[in-house]
Amino acid sequence: MLGDRRPIVCLVTDGPRLCAGCDDSASRRCLLAQVQAAVAAGIDLVQLREREMAAARLADLVSEAVAVARGSATRILVNDRLDVAIACGADGVHLRADSVPAASVRPVVPRGFLIGRSVHAPDEAVRVAVDVDYLIAGAVFPTASKPGAMRWLGDEGLAAVVRAVGVPVLAIGGLTVEHLRRVAAAGAAGIAAIGLFLGDDAAAPCRSVPLDARVETARAAFDRRGLTA
Repeated sequence: MLGDRRPIVCLVTDGPRLCAGCDDSASRRCLLAQVQAAVAAGIDLVQLREREMAAARLADLVSEAVAVARGSATRILVNDRLDVAIACGADGVHLRADSVPAASVRPVVPRGFLIGRSVHAPDEAVRVAVDVDYLIAGAVFPTASKPGAMRWLGDEGLAAVVRAVGVPVLAIGGLTVEHLRRVAAAGAAGIAAIGLFLGDDAAAPCRSVPLDARVETARAAFDRRGLTA
């Protein structure tokens, strides 16, 4: 099962931040380079969160990402687009808080297909947890991906979501290396992140970088808290 052996690490893509100002071809190459780096580092989940990408381009990207990850422990998820996920052989779908109910997704997907969902509060988590394999809770801390948001879960809010449900809860939103031990202490099963897995040079033409050290740091923060078997 997901999260049985070690903290779950999920990379969430964001093409415009990863490859600012790139044309479609350069963006695709950069995104695939990031998927390759994730596979090489042993990242558990890669969520392709390209919300502005046209369906045909997204399908091509998902198919190529699935091919890159084939034979590895990394599972490819598609944000919200269940049709693309199924058609392209992805390992699962990540549903937004306002997406279709997970209960309506389960009957139409293959056995072993992962279903995740974003939540923002404990009561919301309780309502949807029964039908999903994992939850992503956030934003925990202020984050560049949602600059207009005014409310953050914080440590206590994250801990409350974790206590409320029996499925793995991943923390997302504003995560830095300094935050990792706090997230572990709150009981999260792991992390989902965008910025944590981007190269530090925001002016670089492609911010895909080797991720081994960052993944090791993330898992070590959980291991030191004694939260893994």
